[in-house]
Amino acid sequence: MHPGVIAAAEPEKTAYIMAESGRKISYKTLNDASNRGARLFRHLGLKPGDHIAILLENHEKFFQICWAAQRAGLYYTAISWRLQSGEVEYIVNNCKASVFITSAERRDVVEPLLDKMPDVKARYVLDGEIEGFSDWDAAIGRMPNESIADEIEGSSMLYSSGTTGYPKGVKKPLGFIPFGQEQAPNLMEILYGANTDSIYLSPAPLYHAAPLAFTMGCLRHGTCVVVMEHFDAELALKYIDQYKITHSQWVPTMFVRMLKLPESVRSSYDVSSLKCAIHAAAPCPVPVKEQMIAWWGKIVFEYYAGTEGNGFVQCNSEEWLAHKGTVGKALTCEIYICDEQGQVLPVGESGTIYLAGGGDFEYHGDEKKTADSRHSEGWTTLGDLGYLDEEGYLYLTDRKHFMIISGGVNIYPQEAENALVTHPDIVDVAVFGVPNPDFGEEVKAVVQPVDMSQAGPELELKLMAYCRDQLSAIKCPRSIDFIAEIPRHPTGKLYKRLLKDKYWADYEKEQSGARS
Repeated sequence: MHPGVIAAAEPEKTAYIMAESGRKISYKTLNDASNRGARLFRHLGLKPGDHIAILLENHEKFFQICWAAQRAGLYYTAISWRLQSGEVEYIVNNCKASVFITSAERRDVVEPLLDKMPDVKARYVLDGEIEGFSDWDAAIGRMPNESIADEIEGSSMLYSSGTTGYPKGVKKPLGFIPFGQEQAPNLMEILYGANTDSIYLSPAPLYHAAPLAFTMGCLRHGTCVVVMEHFDAELALKYIDQYKITHSQWVPTMFVRMLKLPESVRSSYDVSSLKCAIHAAAPCPVPVKEQMIAWWGKIVFEYYAGTEGNGFVQCNSEEWLAHKGTVGKALTCEIYICDEQGQVLPVGESGTIYLAGGGDFEYHGDEKKTADSRHSEGWTTLGDLGYLDEEGYLYLTDRKHFMIISGGVNIYPQEAENALVTHPDIVDVAVFGVPNPDFGEEVKAVVQPVDMSQAGPELELKLMAYCRDQLSAIKCPRSIDFIAEIPRHPTGKLYKRLLKDKYWADYEKEQSGARS
């Protein structure tokens, strides 16, 4: 299946809706625009296996461009619109994009890059003018609607969000399969019961791996997608009610935001149309998930996977309630938990999570990072730590590089974050290690309070006591700082290094001053 097949059978069927404006885009419009885009790419000399880069907000034309690349056999790299010029420059040049497409809203970011993208043959802009960029709509408007003769399945090639160092381009091999003949299973149907009558809400940025993969999959199989231009907790509930959403995907921070809404607000929207709410991207605090299941019913599904596509782990609500805290059991792979030497650990012991048999990938242009993700047995890791229980359910402990070592004891900050975020006075929290001259590191929390005016010693003591009521003292912060907003990627991933690095830099300055 693909949009062309659906457009031929039901041309006016709605492919997707932009939630805020309510604008509906039909399969015919999607198919015609993607055909013209594919024609343009061939006109520019792009062949299967070449790359394009897209820097767009959740834009009405986003899917049209992605499907143009998908049917032309290209790698398409969607870039976070929150990045700055230097970060965008790195990704565009690293993936060696031949075409770069953006919008007038990104003018301040892309104008400095005009002469810094040597591999780019053509630059296009939507919704306005930028010097050195051609008009995308005008360019494809000169192309015919008919499909190109050599339609080949392309693929996204997305970059990790760069929580440590430069982001990595995750490249999966192209099979050079004729367009529409890809045999990948329809997970939305198999796992979540979606069909051509279902309506899927995507509240996250489309440039991220999960929203892009799930929405493209929905569009391939005839499931209508509702795209939120940006996430807002109350708006999400409004759109579920307004568009009678049946399926949706979230990250835990979105759950937290919705649960923090006043009960009068939450209860004013009808969410009974929901048949399935999927979540991933980060471990969900147990109390948060318990509240979501109590509110929405046993329709909450969780999965663990990565942009790398090297495995898929999942559980439904019943499984989770019987194994609270799990992210599920392996569906498309085998799971191994290994120590630092690569030896497989017994059940219940935490170590590096390796997946086997789930799919191949490489980090584009970086043999070392690719090699570092491999076990000697050929298994691959995303860098996460966790353990298995007796029944094979996986539990995440934390990211390997976030682990705190204090006095020789390994501390996983996710535990303290999960405990603290449930406090009614907290909107968000980050926990990490800061320098300690005696123990190497100590546990620090940075908190975004509901009311910044309440930030201070009294709230700090209250939160530290709240944490110690749930966890052993060694896992709890020894001090808490307050901040107006915790830096997060819109997908929910925490930019912890932006906070952590400041404390280590300040410590180094102090030490340097003391030595001099």
